[in-house]
Parts: sequence; structure tokens; C-alpha cells
Amino acid sequence: MSKTSNIMRLALLQLKGSKGKVANVQNAVNKIEAAVKEHKPRLITLPVCFVAPFRKYSETIPDGFTSLQLSNLAKKHQVYIVGGTIPELGENDAIYNTCTVWSPTGDLVAKHRKMHLFDIDVKGGIRFKESETMSAGNDFTIINVDGHKIGIGICYDIRFEEMARLYRNAGCELIIYPAAFNMTTGPLHWELLQRSRANDNQLFVVTTSPARDTSAEYVAYGHSMVVNPWAKVQQSASEGEETLVADIDFSEVEQVRQQIPVFGQRRLDLYATEKKSK
Repeated sequence: MSKTSNIMRLALLQLKGSKGKVANVQNAVNKIEAAVKEHKPRLITLPVCFVAPFRKYSETIPDGFTSLQLSNLAKKHQVYIVGGTIPELGENDAIYNTCTVWSPTGDLVAKHRKMHLFDIDVKGGIRFKESETMSAGNDFTIINVDGHKIGIGICYDIRFEEMARLYRNAGCELIIYPAAFNMTTGPLHWELLQRSRANDNQLFVVTTSPARDTSAEYVAYGHSMVVNPWAKVQQSASEGEETLVADIDFSEVEQVRQQIPVFGQRRLDLYATEKKSK
């Protein structure tokens, strides 16, 4: 994509995981190589927890095994890589669910530590307490790709409209969420939340999920997706391992915002969503 173009090609890699870290990373490497060769994307996204969400697989960033692989691939193919998430070994032995972003020069341009931890208890459905093993991040993350601002969130972050609104306030045209909804919340809320965030903020929403594996302890819903600023599903994967390719036309963002100018019509004399310092 040239700096004057409004079209950006994305490749969403919906990967099937295994219990082995090295095997999972190698699968991601193979799929990235194949996507570059076949589709020539400008930006590639990986799923949440594509390595494995366990402390024993944690690593430091940017010098850990997975980081080095993604850095080398980004530089080799001159693409941006939004590297799903890996368990990051942080300060004071804390573990974070962290998304790394790599530039075409192989540099780490951003990392986003998941802000909202997945602590739920759905009676008759699923109980999950991410806070038992992970720590929460405190920072918003915005990257600039060819003049377009892109916000980064992770999975449960998508449920929080205030976070998406702050990205919109900062000028984002796209939010990318590596995410893995389950077989309880997926059928109910997966598409709904993406279309809601896109509609509320008049931007693109992209999610990249792991492939569904019914033998896994946590069964992901799959259906990685691209939703446009009209809140229409532009493209969607099925539940299995798949590479979803989408051309993002950023001129749609401007069109929607001009035709339905809600951003400028807000009653900021009565309410506001503002970022707080911590």
C-alpha cells in the first residue's frame, strides 16, 4: 500500500493451536510465509494466545523466542505484523497477555497489554478467571500505518465501549482485536459486539480468532471477521483454520462520518468520555 492510497490489504490468520509452543510458532511462521506469497498483504494479524496462554511459555519482549521470529518475518517480507498475543514475562514476575506489533523494518513499534481481564461466571455456560494467572495492562495502544491510525485491543477489551470511544477520539479509523470468544459467548455476542463498536465509532473493526478445536480445554468460536464503518460484516471466516484476506478501504470511514456526523453532534456540554492518567 502506498502512502497516498486508501486501500490496505490485511491477512487474518485463524490458526489451530497445539500444546507445544515451538510447533505453534512454526505454524504461524508457515502461514505468514504462505499469506505473503499468495496475497501480498500490507498487514498480517495473528490470533490471541496463538502460542499458548500459560506461564511456562512466557517470554520477555522483544528478545524472546516468539518476538524474534515475528521480527525477522516482518523484516524479511516488509510487512506489518500484529502478533496476536503471547504471555509476556513482565516486571516483578507478572504475566501479561500482550500483543506485539512489528514494522516492515523488523522493529517493535508497539505492545499492548490486555487492559480488561476475562473474569466471568455464566451459570450453566462457562466460568473463567483470567486474573488468577494474568495481570492487567494500563496503556492504550495506537499505531500509525501509512498515515492511518489503528487502535489495538485484546479479546475482552471489545466489550468496553469507552475504550473504543477513546480510540475514536484519538482519530483511529480501525481497531484490531486478537480475540477468542467461546461457545457460550461466541454465538451470542461475537458479531454483535464487533458491529456495535464499528457502528458507535464509525470505523473498521477486525478480529482474529484461533480456529475451533473441540478437543481443547478452551474451545474458541472462530469466525475471524472484518466489519466496516457501516457496521456491515465485510468478510468472515468459518470455524476452522483459515486465512481471511480483506482489502480495507479507508475512504469508507470518511464517507460514513460525513453522511452521519454523530461525532460532531455529541452533547459534550452534558457528557464526555475522557482518558484518565494512572
